[in-house]
Amino acid sequence: MTCPICNKPATPEHKPFCSRRCAEVDLGRWMTNSYTLPDTTPEDEAEDEQN
Repeated sequence: MTCPICNKPATPEHKPFCSRRCAEVDLGRWMTNSYTLPDTTPEDEAEDEQN
């Protein structure tokens, strides 16, 4: 398994990351909303919610 941040091999104590630094980078991205899920709402439903 490789680290999702830097692609180095993951270490057992920080899995799935290679280091504490990469784990904290990932946490920071979650906390600042850098990661988002795509909106899969059909256009018809989105228009209904706005009205």
